[in-house]
Amino acid sequence: MIEVRVFATLRQGRDKVTLLSPEGIACAGDILDRMNIPQEEVSILLINGFHHKPESEVKDGDIVALFPPVGGG
Repeated sequence: MIEVRVFATLRQGRDKVTLLSPEGIACAGDILDRMNIPQEEVSILLINGFHHKPESEVKDGDIVALFPPVGGG
């Protein structure tokens, strides 16, 4: 299974942690597609704690964390 953790506004309408079967998932972008998260809504994408891009490979046992852009002022 691939563990996907979503944070902040990306949690709206989603669970904090989702387990996905690795079947049909080759890269992090496939996870975004499966979870209906537009790539432009993800500012930080971590795989096993390291920064990656949507085209980065994902495999069974990986932990993927998704963060939206952070605003402040």
